Amino acid sequence: MDTNKTGLWRVISQGSLVKQILVGLIAGILLAWLWPSAAKNVALLGDLFVSALKAVAPVLVWVLVMSSIANHRQGQKTNIKPILVLYILGTFFAAVVAVIGSFIFPSNLVLVVGDSQLNPPSNIAEVLKGLLINIFANPIDALIKGNYVGILAWAIGLGIALRHANDTTKNLVHDFSNAVTQLVRVVIRLAPVGIFGLVASTIATTGFETLKGYIHVLAVLVGCMLVVALVVNPLIVYWKIRRNPFPLVFACLRESGVTAFFTRSSAANIPVNMAMCRRMNLHEDTYSVSIPLGATINMAGAAVTITVLTLAAVHTLGIPVDIPTALLLSVVAAVCACGASGVAGGSLLLIPLACNMFGISNEVAMQVVAVGVMIGVLQDSVETGLNSSTDVLFTAAVCLAEDDRLANSEAQLSHRD
Repeated sequence: MDTNKTGLWRVISQGSLVKQILVGLIAGILLAWLWPSAAKNVALLGDLFVSALKAVAPVLVWVLVMSSIANHRQGQKTNIKPILVLYILGTFFAAVVAVIGSFIFPSNLVLVVGDSQLNPPSNIAEVLKGLLINIFANPIDALIKGNYVGILAWAIGLGIALRHANDTTKNLVHDFSNAVTQLVRVVIRLAPVGIFGLVASTIATTGFETLKGYIHVLAVLVGCMLVVALVVNPLIVYWKIRRNPFPLVFACLRESGVTAFFTRSSAANIPVNMAMCRRMNLHEDTYSVSIPLGATINMAGAAVTITVLTLAAVHTLGIPVDIPTALLLSVVAAVCACGASGVAGGSLLLIPLACNMFGISNEVAMQVVAVGVMIGVLQDSVETGLNSSTDVLFTAAVCLAEDDRLANSEAQLSHRD
């Protein structure tokens, strides 16, 4: 009996999360279809899951950013600076593509909003004013109220201050970050049960029309990521190497993107990217740094996810968005994406930070996160495939451009001789 229980627990805790979420999704749809009255009674499972996300997300953002800055190694090699520039540009332009896609194909979500939960800004000036007020909020109050801008500001400040601490303190901060990340993994592991409750109760209450909204927002997400992979990234690579970028783009998508799609982990795909760089005869002193770094900060797919789901909530709530505010959202989404955690669906937990810009409460923002988890079976796979393949793509582009520059210099010297 104990052996059977142990085996069942191993399947639940170590089995494929994608398959488990898919089972929960299908089970929720079937229950809502076959037994609507019972489906409404399982809403508690979804509510508990959303509450757990809401509880852990503020602490996660705080400790991840603080630990990352505090433990940053000084004196990084200068030969990765051009790659860092491409990482930043790629992530920002991905957010811009997501803004444009969201304006052209606006999405609606099913959200429960109380009368006092919405206080949208009317223009960019109010957005900036709100950001400044949130930045200087009390850190404890920011954690309690889910003020992610204030949390981010205090995390950056404490991280910079802790860079001068001794190694023991830095290790403690790093261990604390790992502990919180482990708690997030436990919460994410509960996603199948939470999704079952959310889907069953939502469809039983609002009908199957709700699924159309989820399919629409998923199509916008995947469509924007494909535009980034097949249009934006090739343009950036062409700007760098000045020749046809598509052979390199398709090679990276085929050898790196496909593997990352199924593993759903940029960190787990690092050996694949390193091996590909080695086969391409790239500079080892460059890719040995840029590939692990890219798995942490090069998050174009995460920028798309954060932007599309945030604007879906904004559109659903009828909040007007002008062009300057949309550009500011692109910057915020790019910064958020660089801080996305390494767990599956980690980018979703940073959506509340972007939602804060529009006066959307943490309670409503976490409902958006739950929607993201529902469609995460496909969304997170595509996102990871884009993120990881772009790591090796931009690394290769910089190395090839450097080789071309050296070859041209040698050719000019030979011509002079």
